[in-house]
Amino acid sequence: LPHRRFDYRPKTDPYCQARYTFCPTGSAIPVMKEEDVIEVYRLQAPVWEFKYGDLLGHLKIMHDAVGFKSSLTGKNYTMEWYELFQLGNCTFPHLRPGMDAPFWCNQGAACFYEGIDDAHWKANGTLVLVTTISGTMFNEMAQWVKYDNETGIYYETWTVQASPDKKSTVWFDSYECSKFILRTYQKLADLGAVFKKIQTNYTSIILFSGEPIYLGNETSIFGPQGNKTLAAAIRDFYIPFKPHKSVREFFVDLFKIIDRVILNHQFYLFYNLEYWFLPMKAPYLKIIYEEIPLPVGSKASFGV
Repeated sequence: LPHRRFDYRPKTDPYCQARYTFCPTGSAIPVMKEEDVIEVYRLQAPVWEFKYGDLLGHLKIMHDAVGFKSSLTGKNYTMEWYELFQLGNCTFPHLRPGMDAPFWCNQGAACFYEGIDDAHWKANGTLVLVTTISGTMFNEMAQWVKYDNETGIYYETWTVQASPDKKSTVWFDSYECSKFILRTYQKLADLGAVFKKIQTNYTSIILFSGEPIYLGNETSIFGPQGNKTLAAAIRDFYIPFKPHKSVREFFVDLFKIIDRVILNHQFYLFYNLEYWFLPMKAPYLKIIYEEIPLPVGSKASFGV
């Protein structure tokens, strides 16, 4: 299933609090002069490097962004897409007292700010020129970012597919930072950007499942006419995924999660505001770092 587009971005609930402010130094995307020549950079570094250093780099769990440098002004910019309330909230819900339905603090959005933190991207990651575009193309891309941001609002951590085989059926596609960068590159290619021939790899977190079973939406499962047994099973499934106070609690719950997902072959997925049951199968979960080539455009090229 592809990620659904929505008509507008809902207001965030005050219950949803981020540990780290989303896009603290963010600014509007500037309008570039048409004749400007803008360098486009691929940026990649381990997730949560500010907190854990290169730890997640060894697991190839990477965060992607894109950088721009204006020839006319000499200014640099960074653009990325990430969770408003951190990854845990986008991946699992809160079970709130007095509320039947799991409560999701899940939104993702683009963040644009001046400057490229060279040291951050170079230290354990990548900062490499991938193409050059005109100011006109940059401005058209900026319009597209606005549309993409207003209609693609929910973060989706998991890719779900039938098997590790490359040609395997993809039941659900993830929607996270790297997917935004891939969409941006494709948009630039469609506008005429010609990309260099370099290897580009991206992280995917994949669940393996037989054919998913559609269960319903929040109202049909948890509403007054809902399915009480199913509602209880879904709530019960999410209990071990709550935020943890201690390391001991975390490990107790980790064993419960392993028990459910691997021994009982069960996973409940919330996707496009609907619940699905995944009949899990080996190898259950895999983190892969695979090559996805830079795109080839559909228009005449702009000189590099």
